[in-house]
Amino acid sequence: MSTRRSPLAMALLSLVCEEPMHAYRMQQLIKERHKDDVVNVAQRNSVYQTIDRLLRAELIAVRETSREENRPERTVYEPTEAGRETLRQWMRTMLSTPAREFPEFPAALAFLVVLTPGEVTAALEERVASLEARLSELDTDLVESAKFLPRIFLVESEYERAVVMAELNYVRGLADDLRAGRLDWDYRL
Repeated sequence: MSTRRSPLAMALLSLVCEEPMHAYRMQQLIKERHKDDVVNVAQRNSVYQTIDRLLRAELIAVRETSREENRPERTVYEPTEAGRETLRQWMRTMLSTPAREFPEFPAALAFLVVLTPGEVTAALEERVASLEARLSELDTDLVESAKFLPRIFLVESEYERAVVMAELNYVRGLADDLRAGRLDWDYRL
């Protein structure tokens, strides 16, 4: 049985390959390591649903279930051999093959005409400010993290910085084109 590949499934499988652990610890490590910038663990339920999918697909197994006094029952998971191989396969695919993703921003760009050029310009200027703040945050985090972490643990932050910088440059250019009248349309809504 196979399970659908997702960033969260890959992250959880990767963690149990490091060492057997329970769901709360997985979520905690993702946050401690700042991997929640690339893997959505905001809803604890999604972690448990993904663990259930990995169990059904026999990519992980229950190692033990225990209960400490006054604490909820904890189930510790470990990878199966199929899980280890699936993780390696997913990683090769995720690294080598661009995926079709559908983020909100390009979708909004596709339908700019529902706003006036002035509204779009104002919204893009807000986005520029947000992107500049995020870029500054990433730069600070990268400098600080590089003091104690090997680069292998920072490459996703380097990538995110490059993507944010590219988007910032694009949005600035688009806003400039709107202000200069090089991009204009008749508002009809």
